[in-house]
Amino acid sequence: MRRRVLAALVVLTALATAISPATAAEQRTTAAVFPTAVIGEDFPDPDVIQVNGTWYAYSTNNGRGHVPTASAPSANGPWTIRGDAMSGGPSAGWAQSGRTWAPDVHPNPDGSFTLTYTAWHKASGRQCIGVATASSPLGPFSPVGSQPLICPLNLGGAIDANTFVANDGTRYLLWKNDGNAIGVNSTLWLTRTTNNGTALTGGNTALISSGGVIEAPDLVQRGSQYVLFYSGGSYTGCEYLTSYAVAPSLNGPWTTAYRPLMTTASFDNRVCGPGGADFVGDKVFLHGWVNGSRHLYVADLGWAGDFPVVRGSRVRTEAERGTLNNCRVRTGAAGASQGAVAAYIDFADSWVENTFYAPRAGSYTLSVGYANGTGGTATHGVVVNGNSQGAVSYPAAGWDNWRQASVSVTLNEGWNTIRLTKGTSYAEVDYFELQ
Repeated sequence: MRRRVLAALVVLTALATAISPATAAEQRTTAAVFPTAVIGEDFPDPDVIQVNGTWYAYSTNNGRGHVPTASAPSANGPWTIRGDAMSGGPSAGWAQSGRTWAPDVHPNPDGSFTLTYTAWHKASGRQCIGVATASSPLGPFSPVGSQPLICPLNLGGAIDANTFVANDGTRYLLWKNDGNAIGVNSTLWLTRTTNNGTALTGGNTALISSGGVIEAPDLVQRGSQYVLFYSGGSYTGCEYLTSYAVAPSLNGPWTTAYRPLMTTASFDNRVCGPGGADFVGDKVFLHGWVNGSRHLYVADLGWAGDFPVVRGSRVRTEAERGTLNNCRVRTGAAGASQGAVAAYIDFADSWVENTFYAPRAGSYTLSVGYANGTGGTATHGVVVNGNSQGAVSYPAAGWDNWRQASVSVTLNEGWNTIRLTKGTSYAEVDYFELQ
């Protein structure tokens, strides 16, 4: 009997992504919950903390000041702009105003707060990292010292500081040498600090390096591994993205994710250039371009076996890697994602099933890559956690002519099984994408 398959529409690489617009032949049903815009004005490179039930957010300098600050009663708002957390500006001893970037605020054991910031180094014209302290998360933060905390001018300077506290209480600072500024590789570094983050106490550990753009690091320790998030691509447009790498220890080895975590395409163009992300508990805060400025968004975050899942960002699972019953894998499928598909789903007891992680219970969009060369519309039944949730339809477009069809599904929080069963006519399945 003629083969049937489902195809790859989206190919994501570690630091670049592209998506083809849906064709008229593709069925689109959107139930996905995309990131919510919570600050509708320029608020780039966000850093967010929660103190005594109140959320505080900080951004790169803009018309609101050196370190614009906002607060909210919950992660989803409503957010109120509260002014400039470092109204006196960066350290007069080494920095000048105008390029105060990517602030990081962290609470200290004594109840004070430390701000680590990037500023314009007067002597060199590069960017370097400074530190300031305050008794309140709203500031005012006062710079500490007359020299930068980190300033490797031979490596292009330093930007994008971020505090990481390990489970054993050891405090570190993540940062990037700004190699892009002088045409050398950029590296994301980890340096041990005092317990209030105002001084360095150890050497620098290189985490990952690239000749391209890697920046805005954020590190999370999970039960089985460390997860290093970072931004890539040009921050000036929609090609900016968020990816990650994992390692069993801080000394590595680090393995980069097969696909980025968040891209403009993975959000179906609902967020342009999702980057500068800060991961806080079960939320991720990020910026995206809107009419020439970068607004603040928040999305739900979950962990599937210590790997991150962001609600609204497409997660692909290859159909051929699932469980197949009375059907089989067809390899050498021209144009299919990874060259293999679930095929011969031809009998009443034929089905292909995969498992998916949902950060929250609710509505999601299931997109299926398919090929249908029968000449008429085909269907598969959709069974979620053992219960029928209708069917997905595949308009005919030819064998090995891959298209994508979508259907709304309702999922539980945590792990779910989705099974495609024999429906009308015939189709092959290449992959599932959950959004």
